[in-house]
Amino acid sequence: MVSVKGFAAVLVGLALALGFSSCATTSVSRVASSDVVDLSGDWNDTDSQQVSTEMVGDSLARPWLGDFVTAKSTKPRVIVGTVMNKSHEHINTETFVADLERELTNSGKVKFVASKAQRDEIRDERADQAQNSSLKTAKASGQEHAADFMLKGKINTIMDEAGAKAVKYYQVELELIDMVSNEKVWIGQKKIKKIVERSKAKF
Repeated sequence: MVSVKGFAAVLVGLALALGFSSCATTSVSRVASSDVVDLSGDWNDTDSQQVSTEMVGDSLARPWLGDFVTAKSTKPRVIVGTVMNKSHEHINTETFVADLERELTNSGKVKFVASKAQRDEIRDERADQAQNSSLKTAKASGQEHAADFMLKGKINTIMDEAGAKAVKYYQVELELIDMVSNEKVWIGQKKIKKIVERSKAKF
């Protein structure tokens, strides 16, 4: 059986716990998705969007595109392959690949081919249609259009630290490769340099 003093102690403890928890509030501010917010100095959404926009723009301004259209009388089909993270950070390359895909597709200058995972899912759906849909509406297999070019790349970083100050240097390299000849028809490079200062010398 709990004594009066013990019960009082429990009540005081609960009151203190509630008081401390009420002080530990979180402040949240909404900003536009286009605003530049750089808290840690690490690779972020702004870097991904800016790099994809600039590099895709540069690639589409190069001679390979006009040469292909002249020779084939059609827009080239492009697919994005692997973008490797060779940096010292954890970078979600899937987000960067999605930004590249969006820029390529929305440019209207190329036709974009679905990724391997997407193609596998669509093929499963076509197989299901062959079994369960009417002949009039089922989509036939073997009608896919193959990619003419694959975009591949990597993200590297170099760190230069001194005390509580560091310089983060990012180098993004992309290559567009002809799927028939394995020739590299475009090589692009984008560099980002950030100066980061922190109260503690820990990066």
